[in-house]
Amino acid sequence: MTSAFSSYTFKINSVFKEFIRNASKKTGGSTKNTNCKVKPKHRGWKVQDGHFVQAGHMLATQLKPRFHPGLNVGFGRNGTLFAMEAGRVVVTCEKFEPNWEHTWVQRIYGGRQQQTILKKYFNIIPEPQHNRFKLIDEV
Repeated sequence: MTSAFSSYTFKINSVFKEFIRNASKKTGGSTKNTNCKVKPKHRGWKVQDGHFVQAGHMLATQLKPRFHPGLNVGFGRNGTLFAMEAGRVVVTCEKFEPNWEHTWVQRIYGGRQQQTILKKYFNIIPEPQHNRFKLIDEV
């Protein structure tokens, strides 16, 4: 038989009944253990040392405090470092002197009060203002 349908005829109590068998699909397999593709978060440095940034620009993202805010740099609720003023980015390695009242510091550096810790600090050095002024009035 080459057709998708096949028909059978049976004689039951001298009444002819015709049965048609249609093509059927078997049940699909399980999709329980699929290979889920999670998008990467790309955390880390967003701006390199020496680059110029505007105010509000993101400098680094992190889950744990790998980088710390320095001059003119803010620290977001999720650990993001951002520029508070426009200027050049300078990354330095400095001795870590934490505020032990901060929840992030207590969680990450809990038992390291007596140790010397060196961390990377992001700093923003603002561009110098111009010194061209026009004399309007003398006193």
